[in-house]
Amino acid sequence: MTYAVTVLTMFPEAFPGPLGVSLIGTAWREKGLWSLDTVDIRAFSTDTRGFLDDTPAGGGPGAVLKADVVARAVDSLTGPKRPLLYMSARGRPLTQARVKDWAKADGVVVLCGRFEGVDQRVLDARGFEEVAVGDAVLAGGEAAAMVAIEACVRLIPGVLGQADSLSSESFEDGLLEHPQYTRPRTFEGLDIPEVLLSGDHKRIDQWRQAQRETTTRERRPDLWATYSANSQLKGAKARGE
Repeated sequence: MTYAVTVLTMFPEAFPGPLGVSLIGTAWREKGLWSLDTVDIRAFSTDTRGFLDDTPAGGGPGAVLKADVVARAVDSLTGPKRPLLYMSARGRPLTQARVKDWAKADGVVVLCGRFEGVDQRVLDARGFEEVAVGDAVLAGGEAAAMVAIEACVRLIPGVLGQADSLSSESFEDGLLEHPQYTRPRTFEGLDIPEVLLSGDHKRIDQWRQAQRETTTRERRPDLWATYSANSQLKGAKARGE
């Protein structure tokens, strides 16, 4: 079954963007492993001028996308039920664990907000998951949507060339990925670490694991704390404690 992606947006012309290139794009355009449809939210406005937003209740700057307009756009969709994602700076962080769950579904529906956001009532009524791609505020949800979609689509079997490469990536086991090197052997006086040229796969694996642990500890102490706690728990279970 084709993994179906639908994007609800005020700017359908923003897509496919980077989703249309490289292996992701080939899997869409040529292999048909996933599909991409855009729905213009403006088409569901009943206002003669096409307005789909209004001033915030309680006052304040900006505008808010109206619940009834967004609801009509969502309710127009057909096919199997899919996770509903709303890209929002106030959402729960995008994580590999969440992506894996969404990738197991028949696809995803992604809502891109603008202005001050979307009326909370339609998010609650339709069961949207609010998703943040980082601790930063964007002008709209389109760029964030592309991040979430690519993270899901790349997990579909057949999209990437080497499935085994997924197992050693960042976040798969709680650690960040180790650094990568390739030819030339020396670049601006910097050499490829000698262990990687040794042919000793056991040493190479040990070096890479040490690099992953060091990088995670230095750059993501939050991940390192969780990884350390889990490692200690596994050790205790192995010892029968």
